[in-house]
Amino acid sequence: MLRFALNKGLAALLMLWVVGTIIFSVLFIIPGDPAELLLTSDGASASQESIENLRKEMGLDKPLITQYLEFLAGAAHFDFGQSLIDHVPVGETIALRLPRTIELILAGLFLGLVTGIPSGTWAGLRPGGSFDRTISAANAVLISVPGFVIGTLFIYLFAQVLHWLPAGGYVSFTSDPLLHLKLLALPAITVGLHLFSIIFRMTRASVLEMRTHDWVRTAVAKGLRRKLVVRRHVVRNALGPIVTVVGLQMGILLGSTVLIEFIYNWPGLSGYLVTAVQQRDYPSVRAIILVVSALFILINFMVEMIYSLLDPRIRL
Repeated sequence: MLRFALNKGLAALLMLWVVGTIIFSVLFIIPGDPAELLLTSDGASASQESIENLRKEMGLDKPLITQYLEFLAGAAHFDFGQSLIDHVPVGETIALRLPRTIELILAGLFLGLVTGIPSGTWAGLRPGGSFDRTISAANAVLISVPGFVIGTLFIYLFAQVLHWLPAGGYVSFTSDPLLHLKLLALPAITVGLHLFSIIFRMTRASVLEMRTHDWVRTAVAKGLRRKLVVRRHVVRNALGPIVTVVGLQMGILLGSTVLIEFIYNWPGLSGYLVTAVQQRDYPSVRAIILVVSALFILINFMVEMIYSLLDPRIRL
């Protein structure tokens, strides 16, 4: 197990270095001078002195190898320089916004797991039943509706009509725990419904597949209790694909919760990325993409470790 973890860890570090190198190179692949493009993005003209000053501020006046080494060293210490717009250290802004996005994703993941796995297991054990037909039909509708549509409907129903929950905003948990949870509820449910639809389908399909294997039929033939067969032989072996899909979805959600954060006015990392792209804030864009990529690689590493525990054959 240790050797397997070390090999996967080294592969993850290599992948992170490759991703960081690509992200660094993108700035120099863009046609034109990045400093000039930033100053003239709104159609205004810029003097050569202003362009040179901005190039110096961005470190573009240094040799390319020096810029590359400084970028890697800064990334290793979570130092990505200052934003070109508000001159606030990019690392501080990411450290402030990233936990909010992770909190939203984890809350949605919790809701998706506690509803998707039991319902998918039940539907897979009783295919064609009334529960299976009802949930599968509802899930087919749910998976086809975009998240921002569901979010808009939730705001209208729960905030404007029923007045059960606030429409959006953010308050830190330390300031007002109850209000924080109320503000988190709707966006978390929106994310959770998306994850539920995926987890339910994957769980149902995995359970249906596991029921056909020889070891399950053998366990039943030996007279083992149904609950024991389901828990030990069906659900346990069905968890592997589910873990993989959940890990992949978590990585995707890190950069794709833009609309949900926008609808609910949740100040997370995705909204910061959109703002940075719109304002051509290159240090911020580069840092956000690198951090999201690093988290995606970390999640994949964790998924492989969990999968190897569920199925020791992976380590062979």
